[in-house]
Amino acid sequence: MVRKKFMNFCLLVVLTIFICVLMRPVFANSSQNIINQDSQSKVVESQQLYASGKFAEAVKALQQEVQAYQQQGDILKQAVALSNLSLAYQQLGDWQQAQLTITKSLDLQGTSNKNLAVFAQTLDIQGRLQLLTGKPEASLITWKQTEDIYTKLEDKNGIALALVYQAQALRTQGFNKQAIEKLEQVNQTLEPQGDSLAKAAVLLSLGDTLENVGELEKSRLALEQSLAIYQRLKSPENMALSLLSLGNNARIQQKNTQAIAFYQQTFEISPSPLTKVKAKLNHLNLLVEEKQLTATQTLIPEIQSLLVQLPPSRSSIYARINFAHSLGSLNTPKSQIAQLLATAVQQARNLNDIRAEAYALGNLGSLYEKTQQFAEAISLTQKALILAQTSNAPEIAYLWQWQMGRLLKAQGNFTGAIAAYDATIETLESLRIDLVAVNQDIQFNFRDNVEPVYRESVALLLQNSGEKPDLKTLDKARTRIEALQLAELDNFFREACLQGQRVLLDQVVDKENPNTAILYPIILPEQLQVIVKIPQQPLRHYTVNKSQVAVERTLAELREYILEPDRTAEVQTLSQEVYNWLIKPIESDLTTNQVNTLVFVLDGALKNIPLTALYDGEKYLVEKYAVALSLGLQLLTPKALAEKPVSVLAAGLVQPPPEYSSFPPLPGIKLEFDLIAQTGASTKKLLDKDFTSSTLEKNVNTVPFNVLHLATHGQFSSRPEDTFILANDGSINVLQFDNLLRSQSDTNTQIIELLVLSACQTATGDNRATLGLAGAAIKAGARSTVASLWHIDDQSTAILIGEFYNELVNSKVTKAEALRRAQVKLLTKYPNYSRPAYWAAYVLVGNWL
Repeated sequence: MVRKKFMNFCLLVVLTIFICVLMRPVFANSSQNIINQDSQSKVVESQQLYASGKFAEAVKALQQEVQAYQQQGDILKQAVALSNLSLAYQQLGDWQQAQLTITKSLDLQGTSNKNLAVFAQTLDIQGRLQLLTGKPEASLITWKQTEDIYTKLEDKNGIALALVYQAQALRTQGFNKQAIEKLEQVNQTLEPQGDSLAKAAVLLSLGDTLENVGELEKSRLALEQSLAIYQRLKSPENMALSLLSLGNNARIQQKNTQAIAFYQQTFEISPSPLTKVKAKLNHLNLLVEEKQLTATQTLIPEIQSLLVQLPPSRSSIYARINFAHSLGSLNTPKSQIAQLLATAVQQARNLNDIRAEAYALGNLGSLYEKTQQFAEAISLTQKALILAQTSNAPEIAYLWQWQMGRLLKAQGNFTGAIAAYDATIETLESLRIDLVAVNQDIQFNFRDNVEPVYRESVALLLQNSGEKPDLKTLDKARTRIEALQLAELDNFFREACLQGQRVLLDQVVDKENPNTAILYPIILPEQLQVIVKIPQQPLRHYTVNKSQVAVERTLAELREYILEPDRTAEVQTLSQEVYNWLIKPIESDLTTNQVNTLVFVLDGALKNIPLTALYDGEKYLVEKYAVALSLGLQLLTPKALAEKPVSVLAAGLVQPPPEYSSFPPLPGIKLEFDLIAQTGASTKKLLDKDFTSSTLEKNVNTVPFNVLHLATHGQFSSRPEDTFILANDGSINVLQFDNLLRSQSDTNTQIIELLVLSACQTATGDNRATLGLAGAAIKAGARSTVASLWHIDDQSTAILIGEFYNELVNSKVTKAEALRRAQVKLLTKYPNYSRPAYWAAYVLVGNWL
């Protein structure tokens, strides 16, 4: 729940949040050097207007400054005013004027003896413009240029800020790790120096960035350090910013009592009315989320009073919209919410703030949508969309494209609705990196503001194409679901994570593995749709008339009952029902085409159940087919493991560390390792005290292997911070996998062909925990991953794993077939372990060859 509706109004504050904290108009740093006392009042006026968010008025004041300095023939001062004017235009979303003025400023400085300090600050503003207009590579080059200038000037704070801006550009491109490295570099540079606002600001930015990539503990420490410096500098305004971020950090960790305490401290200490409002709004939003409705009644009048006191600015407009969102969840009269939004629209118009007006108008349209006043809603949404596109704000535009699609569908205009959804998806795809790498607040709304777009789009495509959709529609539908899955993984990691040379699954099936069929079950609100690819045949599809609620209820019961020893009959009944949905309609085609392997690209709750346990009334699916899961329509270049000798690097932990005493010992690991060795596979073992994060990393870089086997407790979760495996020296988080498990050696560039996680489990009560399993596979860089969905009997695990390796090494079959044979062996030859609970937990993800 914590990621659902947190700080909705901040959806808009993409790219600019951090830069605007540190980047002030050039006059903030250079007025003492280049502006005389006669002009100082004009500078102060424009600076105050800018700082208060009155950007349109600041533009007018700065235009007067430019004209005055031009008449005086003072080129340098004119260049400074033009730079500041560009910054004000950027705030208004007037990119054309922003570009014209910054170009003119740079041209003027090229014609005179450069003041390097001013030139560097002008380049800083140009870099910001490049970043905001979708040119992060150019902004990175610009800010490297400013770093060089500040280095010549021996301006340590300037160097630090240039590196911070570079970090922002890297984040925008999805390079979160490099961004963090930059910020840590700056932090180390400033550490020997005394306390400074720049030093604290870097720590604040580092804390927020670490939070964005899931490093919550490191984030908290950085934020606490920034707070301590601000406290020593006696800067209550900045102390409040650190406290606000600490509140958000605690909230993500579901430490709501702490979060509320931080928000209350923020309110009490901040001299800024706007920061006070933000703290109260976050507090209110948290209470709404937790359904503490009585407590909200105290906050509502306080927020209303604070909003009245705020002077009009973009931030105050967003605050009103945020307040309207929260009130909408409290059954507040629609007229009261409409008045709030109408005021926001009017304030945006008064400020000539196109971007803010676009957001406010669209939200007003959303309110009319809820009251089914569709004509008014469409009119407002169209206006909002035009404004968002005019101001180059795709993060707003996609919301109103989506809203237009819903409205047109409600009116029965399905052709128009499909076109609107196509435009929405196109905009989202262009924002893929920005959504996950730049705007941490989008992250909290993924399930509300991103996922439904894809599902509704696919439903619209398939439900309005007749009983037999054409091939183009089917391909579009499955491609769209894959895009959703990639977006889910990007959202999980807070970075664009799927890279590398990839091959279409259809190509593998048609040319290289003609006994494999691919199934794409898609859970839609009213139906379950299944798209199937059978070798050498065009796509086909069938519909199961089961609602999403009914499908998810059946799947939840199956997942629960499969672990209970006295529920075998219910398990078979439920698994037969799912079999009838997915397999029965194509049974004869699979037989006719001699299919022996089924690859599933799973959607939603289907990821939580073991498909090998589906039951046809006589046999389980695993008795007829090898089964694998794929993350999408593409696969890392597939290679069969049978082509090379199996060489295993095996690490295991019998006794978990003391701080993880809730995990039981795993004495069967020694038998597991013995059975692997007995197959004849070359094996290097790291057991108990020899299995630490450092020894694992060392061996990954020095030992030749193509299979990495980790026999230790672990957990998969929909939260990366809760996805880990245990080593003797503590937990190894999934975010560390790419550093620890991918070879970093220049001479040893091996790829893990197979990663086996033999004692892991999905987090209890987390119905999206298989995201963690997929995430582990991706972060390890493995072509294939075998892992367990739940914790299994230690002895049966050892037997199954031993059989799996025996088939893999000695029968030279595919990985999917080796796992199938091992599971069937447990099912048929070991009566004590014949229930699906013992053998069905293991799934193969990725390359099945």
